[in-house]
Amino acid sequence: MTQKRRLPDWLTVSIPAGVNAAKIERNLSQFSLNTVCHEARCPNMAECFGHGTLTFMILGKTCTRNCRYCNVNPGTPQPVDFNEPDKIAVAVSLLKLGHVVITSVTRDDLDDSGVSHFANAVKAVRAKTPVTKIELLVPDFKGDRSLIETAAKSAPDVMGHNIETVKRLFPSIRPLASYLRSLEVLSMFKQLSSTYGNFTVKSGLMIGLGETDEEIRKTLQDLHDAGVAAITIGQYLQPSKAHETVKKFYTPEEFVQWKAVATAIGFSHVESGPLVRSSYHAERINCR
Repeated sequence: MTQKRRLPDWLTVSIPAGVNAAKIERNLSQFSLNTVCHEARCPNMAECFGHGTLTFMILGKTCTRNCRYCNVNPGTPQPVDFNEPDKIAVAVSLLKLGHVVITSVTRDDLDDSGVSHFANAVKAVRAKTPVTKIELLVPDFKGDRSLIETAAKSAPDVMGHNIETVKRLFPSIRPLASYLRSLEVLSMFKQLSSTYGNFTVKSGLMIGLGETDEEIRKTLQDLHDAGVAAITIGQYLQPSKAHETVKKFYTPEEFVQWKAVATAIGFSHVESGPLVRSSYHAERINCR
């Protein structure tokens, strides 16, 4: 167990409020849907719910991996709810979402790692609300190209897979994942995008886990070289005393500097800030 550090003044968390937030909460409860906003205790939940945006988390609330930064519970997952894609489509329609993000826990226990569920969710939303932009934030599917191609064939507007941290820290922070495998997944998505709708490839990076400036630059360059066009850079916040400790709180000014670095490397869309998460301002990406 590790000690949580006191948060700097610029890191504040609000409670969701207002008409949109209440409407979203009712619909999530009505359809028994999960969001990563709740499960990961996202600090932007108030802002996003207030603007009528959210990130659905499919395939349950239990992950087969146990990353040291993540607040989602590890363990043995429950059976798949095969009606979930249709429930999400109805919720998207009722909430009139112009841009929806769909992510999941990692399901290494499933034969297809859950990729068919992603594809079914895209199909259901497209059928119900064709104008809604769809962003997928997917696990690595164990690097299996056939599964990655299945995800690509669903033709979302944005295809995301988060690198999360720098290469040196993967063994301790993401022990069941692989830095090189994540880069390969992103590279495959970029290769497949021209065949399946020219979707935008996106990734996310957390800082504050003990990485060096040189490692951040190298990771950003690796992501760009893999074909990533959109990148989010945010501060790691320790969910509980049982999780990895924060090694550094970056200032807002430092995040501005990292945005400049990422822009200079060549990313077409950069969100960089202390409270930025992978789906923050997702609707601002110029899809396709």
